[in-house]
Amino acid sequence: MSVGYLELLRENRGFRQLWLGQVVSQLGDWFDTIAVMTLVLNLTGSGRDVGLIMVARFLPSVVVGPLSGVVADRFNRRTIMIVSDVLRAVVVLGFLFVRRPDQIWLIYTLTVLQLTFSTFFEPAKSAAIPSIVAERELVSANAIASVTWSAMLTLGAVAGGLVTGWFGTDAAFVVDSATYLVSAALVWSVRFPRRPPREKTPLTLAKALGITDTLEGIRYVRTRPRVLALMAVKPAWGLGGGILVLLAVFGEKIFPVGRNAATGIGVLYAARGIGTAIGPVFARRLVGESRTRMQTVIGLSFLVGGIFYAAFGGATNYALALVMLLVAHMGGSILWVFSTVLLQQGVEDNFRGRVFAAELALLTLTMAASNYAVGELLDRFNYSPRVVTVGIGVLFLLPGLLWFATARWWNRERSGSPRAPAHAGEPSAASDAALRDAAAKIHLSSD
Repeated sequence: MSVGYLELLRENRGFRQLWLGQVVSQLGDWFDTIAVMTLVLNLTGSGRDVGLIMVARFLPSVVVGPLSGVVADRFNRRTIMIVSDVLRAVVVLGFLFVRRPDQIWLIYTLTVLQLTFSTFFEPAKSAAIPSIVAERELVSANAIASVTWSAMLTLGAVAGGLVTGWFGTDAAFVVDSATYLVSAALVWSVRFPRRPPREKTPLTLAKALGITDTLEGIRYVRTRPRVLALMAVKPAWGLGGGILVLLAVFGEKIFPVGRNAATGIGVLYAARGIGTAIGPVFARRLVGESRTRMQTVIGLSFLVGGIFYAAFGGATNYALALVMLLVAHMGGSILWVFSTVLLQQGVEDNFRGRVFAAELALLTLTMAASNYAVGELLDRFNYSPRVVTVGIGVLFLLPGLLWFATARWWNRERSGSPRAPAHAGEPSAASDAALRDAAAKIHLSSD
């Protein structure tokens, strides 16, 4: 039986603390995002430079993603998250020193550092969630995480736009730094169950560099078509990630609010956030939590996103444009939550960090490519923002059609398919589920 949202937050202290950390840090992240975009536009006025900032936000996951997955599976995930938060709190204060157009390189450098530490935080968090909630709580937990991300996007984008417009970008960067420290304190208060010991093997150079573990993860995914298909969901959505650049351009030039670009950008990001909040809650109520239905809805969500992004690009009425953007992001959040849940259910703990890190690396690679392409289309080739947005909508239709066309191949995997060799002490699927159920009710010693 599934668990309600409030029930999960009330009864599971570990998840509640992790969730509160997400609330404060993501609120600050949106202050930071709006402030960085505003700072770049104020210094250069270039859509290409905004696109390059988005590339700088995404590329760290491609470069260090495989290593972050190995670290998340090999070391204490709680410690990884705390250290990542503290380092990000220090890095974002560096934005306070940017004052002139010739310092744009510093924005790129600090953005790369900030997102590098995020690349270690996110796989550790995604891999840790199934160890502090029961399997029947996974959909609720991930839906809460998605709704929270959306709510913080809505509040953070609006508040970040207003604060940046009223008090300047420096105030937003200070707020973001403080929220990382609060997040670190909340994660520190969470006690995670002890993980099974890994099999001890002789230390080699390849093992020390994480190459051995990375190759082991690749073999694991290669023998599991369904895991491979689910890992491709978010990267496929990332092919249209250039919409983030377009929202900044739309907020400044097409749907401005007042005289400040930050306010217009903030309102569009808020509509995006409302859509992502509604999506998974609506889908869960409509289709339930069965694996087959979640898989079907993932494909449909791509189609919904594509159709409504194209409609947003062509809308001339501001209110209608906000509605189109909202519905498009409902589709995006549904496929995001359902693919995450299915991966958490289907991947063993000892491989979970590497799988989520690989997924994040692929996602950021497609997002970076998309954002760079959009910046070039706007600045070098002088395409209209509306034309580029409609093109992204059409692009989103392709993964949805491909999802249904290939379902027979990747869905042939059955529960009895060969599993990767278990490490010494690794529990079976049944005992692992039992441990997760127990972990939701009692506090075990930290690992």
